[in-house]
Amino acid sequence: MIYLDNSATTKPYSVVLETYTKVASRYFANPSSLHAFGQKVRELHEEARKQIAQLLGVHSDELIFTSGGTESNNLALKGIAHRYKNRGRHLITTQVEHPSVKEVMGELEKEGFTVTYLPVDEQGVIRVSDFEHALREDTILVSVMHVNNEVGSIQPIQEISNRLSKHQAFFSCG
Repeated sequence: MIYLDNSATTKPYSVVLETYTKVASRYFANPSSLHAFGQKVRELHEEARKQIAQLLGVHSDELIFTSGGTESNNLALKGIAHRYKNRGRHLITTQVEHPSVKEVMGELEKEGFTVTYLPVDEQGVIRVSDFEHALREDTILVSVMHVNNEVGSIQPIQEISNRLSKHQAFFSCG
């Protein structure tokens, strides 16, 4: 069988599986526990956090580990919308976003935010001109899935980013 769903999940490299299996079988305790075994796991988590932060060029306290994409989208989109609603209440996304984004946008609409849902062409791609027309002074957040998890269409992320460079909106690109 040929596996073509690498946007959703990708088979890990064997060295990654070996490392994970070794660590998970030795350090399985709850990192929030007060006992020594749990504290050792917490130390490993913090060391991993520092390494990832260094790789990304950020401070380790800026990293948040979540359970997955849905929790991450909820945290990011709701957090930005609520934190910056004093600057505006307009959000932009596409008609073909992941349900975890669509549902958050629907909730934010119920709270009084305005959401523009960009249409896509027959290939499932938004037109940059539609995005430019949707962008407003009160736009605080743009959320566009880079690669669609169902049909594989690739959105013009770089062009959107370029258009946002002079705007104060946040850009979430999952």
